[in-house]
Amino acid sequence: MSTSLNHTLQKNRLLSQLRNYADLVQFEHTIFALPFALSSMLLAAPLHAWPSLITCLCIVFAMVGGRTYAMGLNRLIDARIDAQNPRTANRTLPTGRMSTGKAIGMVIVAALVFIAATLPLPLICRQLLPLAFAILTIYSYVKLFSPFAHLVLGLALGSSAVGGWLAVTGQLTILPVLFGLAVTFWVAGFDIIYACQDYGFDRESGLHSIPVAVGLEKALWISRVFHGLTISLLIAFAYLYSYTGWGFKLAVVLTASMLIYEHLLVRGDKENPIRLEKVNAAFFTVNGRISMAVFILVLLDKLTALYLR
Repeated sequence: MSTSLNHTLQKNRLLSQLRNYADLVQFEHTIFALPFALSSMLLAAPLHAWPSLITCLCIVFAMVGGRTYAMGLNRLIDARIDAQNPRTANRTLPTGRMSTGKAIGMVIVAALVFIAATLPLPLICRQLLPLAFAILTIYSYVKLFSPFAHLVLGLALGSSAVGGWLAVTGQLTILPVLFGLAVTFWVAGFDIIYACQDYGFDRESGLHSIPVAVGLEKALWISRVFHGLTISLLIAFAYLYSYTGWGFKLAVVLTASMLIYEHLLVRGDKENPIRLEKVNAAFFTVNGRISMAVFILVLLDKLTALYLR
Protein backbone atom coordinates (compact mmCIF):
# COMPACT_ATOMS: atom_id res chain seq x y z
CA MET A 1 0.00 0.00 0.00
CA SER A 2 1.45 3.37 -0.98
CA THR A 3 2.26 5.97 1.66
CA SER A 4 -0.21 8.41 0.06
CA LEU A 5 -3.05 5.87 0.11
CA ASN A 6 -2.27 4.91 3.71
CA HIS A 7 -2.30 8.58 4.72
CA THR A 8 -5.67 9.08 2.99
CA LEU A 9 -7.19 6.07 4.75
CA GLN A 10 -5.94 7.29 8.14
CA LYS A 11 -7.34 10.74 7.45
CA ASN A 12 -10.71 9.28 6.47
CA ARG A 13 -10.81 7.14 9.62
CA LEU A 14 -10.02 10.18 11.76
CA LEU A 15 -12.74 12.24 10.08
CA SER A 16 -15.19 9.39 10.54
CA GLN A 17 -14.38 9.16 14.25
CA LEU A 18 -14.76 12.93 14.67
CA ARG A 19 -18.15 12.76 12.94
CA ASN A 20 -19.18 9.96 15.28
CA TYR A 21 -18.21 12.03 18.34
CA ALA A 22 -20.08 15.05 16.96
CA ASP A 23 -23.12 12.92 16.11
CA LEU A 24 -23.14 11.33 19.55
CA VAL A 25 -23.63 14.64 21.33
CA GLN A 26 -25.33 16.43 18.41
CA PHE A 27 -22.68 19.12 18.59
CA GLU A 28 -24.66 21.40 16.29
CA HIS A 29 -27.26 21.81 19.05
CA THR A 30 -24.72 23.90 20.98
CA ILE A 31 -26.18 26.79 18.97
CA PHE A 32 -29.21 26.74 21.29
CA ALA A 33 -27.35 27.44 24.52
CA LEU A 34 -24.01 29.08 23.75
CA PRO A 35 -25.42 32.32 22.23
CA PHE A 36 -27.53 32.92 25.36
CA ALA A 37 -24.52 32.41 27.64
CA LEU A 38 -22.52 34.86 25.51
CA SER A 39 -25.46 37.30 25.44
CA SER A 40 -25.62 37.16 29.22
CA MET A 41 -21.87 37.79 29.39
CA LEU A 42 -22.21 40.91 27.20
CA LEU A 43 -25.18 42.20 29.18
CA ALA A 44 -23.33 41.74 32.48
CA ALA A 45 -20.23 43.62 31.34
CA PRO A 46 -19.98 47.36 32.09
CA LEU A 47 -21.78 49.37 29.41
CA HIS A 48 -18.62 50.86 27.89
CA ALA A 49 -16.30 47.87 28.26
CA TRP A 50 -15.84 44.40 26.82
CA PRO A 51 -15.60 41.36 29.06
CA SER A 52 -12.05 40.05 29.25
CA LEU A 53 -10.79 37.55 26.67
CA ILE A 54 -10.07 34.95 29.35
CA THR A 55 -13.66 35.25 30.63
CA CYS A 56 -15.04 34.80 27.11
CA LEU A 57 -12.85 31.76 26.44
CA CYS A 58 -13.72 30.19 29.79
CA ILE A 59 -17.44 30.60 29.09
CA VAL A 60 -17.11 29.00 25.64
CA PHE A 61 -15.08 26.03 26.92
CA ALA A 62 -17.31 25.60 29.97
CA MET A 63 -20.39 25.60 27.75
CA VAL A 64 -18.96 23.11 25.27
CA GLY A 65 -17.54 20.90 28.03
CA GLY A 66 -20.69 20.97 30.14
CA ARG A 67 -23.04 20.33 27.25
CA THR A 68 -20.85 17.53 25.84
CA TYR A 69 -20.74 15.91 29.28
CA ALA A 70 -24.53 16.08 29.68
CA MET A 71 -25.33 14.93 26.15
CA GLY A 72 -22.77 12.13 26.15
CA LEU A 73 -24.02 10.86 29.50
CA ASN A 74 -27.59 11.05 28.23
CA ARG A 75 -26.71 8.97 25.16
CA LEU A 76 -25.00 6.35 27.33
CA ILE A 77 -27.94 6.07 29.72
CA ASP A 78 -30.48 6.08 26.87
CA ALA A 79 -28.60 3.65 24.59
CA ARG A 80 -30.97 0.74 25.24
CA ILE A 81 -34.06 2.95 24.90
CA ASP A 82 -32.70 4.58 21.73
CA ALA A 83 -32.12 1.16 20.17
CA GLN A 84 -35.81 0.29 20.65
CA ASN A 85 -37.20 3.58 19.36
CA PRO A 86 -37.48 3.65 15.53
CA ARG A 87 -36.77 7.40 15.50
CA THR A 88 -33.49 7.04 17.40
CA ALA A 89 -32.33 3.52 16.49
CA ASN A 90 -29.84 4.93 13.98
CA ARG A 91 -27.93 6.94 16.59
CA THR A 92 -24.23 6.40 17.18
CA LEU A 93 -24.31 3.99 20.13
CA PRO A 94 -27.26 1.78 19.09
CA THR A 95 -25.69 1.20 15.67
CA GLY A 96 -22.26 0.44 17.12
CA ARG A 97 -20.51 3.25 15.24
CA MET A 98 -18.91 4.11 18.57
CA SER A 99 -18.06 1.84 21.47
CA THR A 100 -19.38 2.43 24.98
CA GLY A 101 -15.78 2.79 26.21
CA LYS A 102 -15.05 5.64 23.79
CA ALA A 103 -18.28 7.40 24.77
CA ILE A 104 -17.39 7.11 28.46
CA GLY A 105 -13.93 8.50 27.72
CA MET A 106 -15.45 11.47 25.91
CA VAL A 107 -17.79 12.16 28.84
CA ILE A 108 -14.86 12.12 31.29
CA VAL A 109 -12.78 14.46 29.11
CA ALA A 110 -15.76 16.83 28.72
CA ALA A 111 -16.26 16.92 32.49
CA LEU A 112 -12.58 17.78 32.99
CA VAL A 113 -12.83 20.56 30.38
CA PHE A 114 -15.90 21.93 32.18
CA ILE A 115 -14.05 21.95 35.51
CA ALA A 116 -10.85 23.45 34.07
CA ALA A 117 -12.78 26.22 32.31
CA THR A 118 -14.59 27.12 35.54
CA LEU A 119 -11.49 27.37 37.76
CA PRO A 120 -10.29 30.81 36.50
CA LEU A 121 -13.77 32.31 36.97
CA PRO A 122 -15.07 34.09 40.11
CA LEU A 123 -15.46 32.12 43.34
CA ILE A 124 -19.24 31.80 43.04
CA CYS A 125 -18.81 29.91 39.73
CA ARG A 126 -16.55 27.38 41.42
CA GLN A 127 -18.92 27.10 44.39
CA LEU A 128 -21.86 26.37 42.09
CA LEU A 129 -19.94 23.81 40.04
CA PRO A 130 -21.30 20.77 42.00
CA LEU A 131 -24.85 22.07 41.51
CA ALA A 132 -24.19 22.48 37.79
CA PHE A 133 -22.96 18.88 37.55
CA ALA A 134 -25.99 17.68 39.51
CA ILE A 135 -28.39 19.40 37.08
CA LEU A 136 -26.52 18.15 34.02
CA THR A 137 -26.48 14.60 35.40
CA ILE A 138 -30.01 14.23 36.72
CA TYR A 139 -31.63 15.24 33.43
CA SER A 140 -30.81 11.84 31.93
CA TYR A 141 -32.83 10.05 34.64
CA VAL A 142 -35.85 12.30 35.16
CA LYS A 143 -37.91 10.93 32.27
CA LEU A 144 -37.72 7.49 33.90
CA PHE A 145 -39.94 8.69 36.77
CA SER A 146 -41.32 12.19 36.09
CA PRO A 147 -42.83 14.22 33.22
CA PHE A 148 -40.78 17.26 34.23
CA ALA A 149 -37.63 16.34 32.30
CA HIS A 150 -38.39 19.24 29.94
CA LEU A 151 -38.02 21.71 32.80
CA VAL A 152 -34.80 20.08 34.00
CA LEU A 153 -33.37 20.41 30.48
CA GLY A 154 -34.53 24.02 30.46
CA LEU A 155 -32.89 24.58 33.83
CA ALA A 156 -29.62 23.16 32.50
CA LEU A 157 -29.53 25.62 29.61
CA GLY A 158 -30.96 28.45 31.70
CA SER A 159 -28.17 27.91 34.22
CA SER A 160 -25.66 28.51 31.44
CA ALA A 161 -27.13 31.96 30.90
CA VAL A 162 -26.85 32.66 34.64
CA GLY A 163 -23.30 31.32 34.50
CA GLY A 164 -22.37 33.76 31.74
CA TRP A 165 -23.46 36.62 33.99
CA LEU A 166 -21.68 35.28 37.08
CA ALA A 167 -18.48 34.78 35.11
CA VAL A 168 -18.35 38.55 34.56
CA THR A 169 -19.76 39.99 37.79
CA GLY A 170 -19.29 37.24 40.37
CA GLN A 171 -22.63 38.31 41.87
CA LEU A 172 -26.02 36.60 41.79
CA THR A 173 -28.88 39.11 41.57
CA ILE A 174 -32.45 39.08 40.29
CA LEU A 175 -31.32 40.10 36.79
CA PRO A 176 -29.44 36.92 35.77
CA VAL A 177 -32.17 34.86 37.45
CA LEU A 178 -34.81 36.50 35.23
CA PHE A 179 -32.70 36.00 32.12
CA GLY A 180 -31.95 32.39 33.09
CA LEU A 181 -35.61 31.63 33.74
CA ALA A 182 -36.52 33.07 30.34
CA VAL A 183 -34.11 30.60 28.74
CA THR A 184 -35.41 27.80 30.99
CA PHE A 185 -39.01 28.19 29.84
CA TRP A 186 -37.97 28.74 26.22
CA VAL A 187 -36.09 25.42 26.19
CA ALA A 188 -38.77 23.54 28.14
CA GLY A 189 -41.40 24.83 25.74
CA PHE A 190 -39.69 23.67 22.57
CA ASP A 191 -38.61 20.39 24.19
CA ILE A 192 -42.28 19.59 24.83
CA ILE A 193 -42.93 20.05 21.12
CA TYR A 194 -39.94 17.84 20.29
CA ALA A 195 -41.16 15.13 22.72
CA CYS A 196 -44.47 14.89 20.85
CA GLN A 197 -42.61 12.84 18.21
CA ASP A 198 -42.12 10.04 20.74
CA TYR A 199 -45.60 10.16 22.26
CA GLY A 200 -46.59 6.64 21.20
CA PHE A 201 -43.24 5.03 21.97
CA ASP A 202 -42.95 6.71 25.37
CA ARG A 203 -46.45 5.58 26.38
CA GLU A 204 -45.72 1.98 25.42
CA SER A 205 -42.30 2.00 27.09
CA GLY A 206 -43.42 3.57 30.37
CA LEU A 207 -41.35 6.71 29.86
CA HIS A 208 -42.56 10.03 31.21
CA SER A 209 -43.10 13.33 29.42
CA ILE A 210 -45.67 16.10 29.47
CA PRO A 211 -47.24 14.85 26.20
CA VAL A 212 -47.63 11.39 27.76
CA ALA A 213 -48.97 12.85 31.01
CA VAL A 214 -51.63 15.18 29.57
CA GLY A 215 -51.96 14.30 25.89
CA LEU A 216 -50.73 16.09 22.79
CA GLU A 217 -53.27 18.92 22.70
CA LYS A 218 -52.81 19.97 26.32
CA ALA A 219 -49.03 19.54 26.03
CA LEU A 220 -48.96 22.07 23.21
CA TRP A 221 -50.93 24.52 25.36
CA ILE A 222 -48.40 24.07 28.17
CA SER A 223 -45.63 24.76 25.64
CA ARG A 224 -47.41 27.98 24.65
CA VAL A 225 -47.70 29.02 28.29
CA PHE A 226 -44.00 28.37 28.81
CA HIS A 227 -43.13 30.49 25.79
CA GLY A 228 -45.44 33.21 27.03
CA LEU A 229 -43.49 33.17 30.28
CA THR A 230 -40.27 33.45 28.28
CA ILE A 231 -41.40 36.70 26.67
CA SER A 232 -42.77 38.05 29.96
CA LEU A 233 -39.46 37.37 31.72
CA LEU A 234 -37.46 39.01 28.92
CA ILE A 235 -39.69 42.08 29.14
CA ALA A 236 -39.24 42.19 32.92
CA PHE A 237 -35.47 41.93 32.46
CA ALA A 238 -35.46 44.79 29.94
CA TYR A 239 -37.60 46.91 32.27
CA LEU A 240 -35.36 46.35 35.31
CA TYR A 241 -31.98 46.55 33.58
CA SER A 242 -31.06 49.98 32.30
CA TYR A 243 -28.18 48.64 30.17
CA THR A 244 -30.53 47.05 27.65
CA GLY A 245 -30.74 49.03 24.41
CA TRP A 246 -32.76 48.99 21.23
CA GLY A 247 -31.10 45.75 20.14
CA PHE A 248 -32.31 43.79 23.15
CA LYS A 249 -35.81 45.21 22.86
CA LEU A 250 -35.89 44.25 19.18
CA ALA A 251 -34.64 40.79 20.19
CA VAL A 252 -37.64 40.39 22.49
CA VAL A 253 -40.02 41.34 19.67
CA LEU A 254 -38.31 38.96 17.22
CA THR A 255 -38.30 36.16 19.77
CA ALA A 256 -42.01 36.58 20.40
CA SER A 257 -42.70 36.62 16.66
CA MET A 258 -40.64 33.50 15.99
CA LEU A 259 -42.20 31.61 18.88
CA ILE A 260 -45.66 32.43 17.55
CA TYR A 261 -44.52 31.22 14.12
CA GLU A 262 -43.14 28.03 15.71
CA HIS A 263 -46.50 27.19 17.26
CA LEU A 264 -48.40 28.03 14.08
CA LEU A 265 -45.99 25.79 12.17
CA VAL A 266 -46.73 22.67 14.23
CA ARG A 267 -50.40 23.35 14.99
CA GLY A 268 -52.70 20.67 13.63
CA ASP A 269 -56.41 20.08 14.02
CA LYS A 270 -58.68 18.35 16.54
CA GLU A 271 -57.99 14.95 15.06
CA ASN A 272 -54.21 15.47 14.84
CA PRO A 273 -53.21 18.25 17.30
CA ILE A 274 -49.64 18.47 16.01
CA ARG A 275 -48.09 18.33 12.55
CA LEU A 276 -45.22 15.98 13.34
CA GLU A 277 -43.61 16.51 9.94
CA LYS A 278 -42.99 20.16 10.93
CA VAL A 279 -41.44 19.45 14.34
CA ASN A 280 -37.83 19.32 13.15
CA ALA A 281 -38.21 22.63 11.31
CA ALA A 282 -39.70 24.18 14.45
CA PHE A 283 -37.08 22.65 16.74
CA PHE A 284 -33.89 23.22 14.76
CA THR A 285 -34.54 26.14 12.42
CA VAL A 286 -36.74 28.45 14.46
CA ASN A 287 -35.05 27.99 17.84
CA GLY A 288 -31.56 28.19 16.35
CA ARG A 289 -32.50 31.51 14.79
CA ILE A 290 -33.91 32.78 18.07
CA SER A 291 -30.70 32.18 20.00
CA MET A 292 -28.51 33.66 17.26
CA ALA A 293 -30.80 36.67 16.80
CA VAL A 294 -30.69 37.48 20.51
CA PHE A 295 -26.88 37.25 20.56
CA ILE A 296 -26.39 39.36 17.43
CA LEU A 297 -28.73 42.09 18.64
CA VAL A 298 -27.18 42.16 22.12
CA LEU A 299 -23.77 42.40 20.42
CA LEU A 300 -25.04 45.33 18.33
CA ASP A 301 -26.17 47.02 21.54
CA LYS A 302 -22.66 46.62 22.93
CA LEU A 303 -21.04 47.95 19.74
CA THR A 304 -23.43 50.91 19.75
CA ALA A 305 -22.61 51.72 23.38
CA LEU A 306 -18.88 51.50 22.79
CA TYR A 307 -18.40 53.18 19.43
CA LEU A 308 -21.46 55.23 18.48
CA ARG A 309 -22.07 57.28 21.62
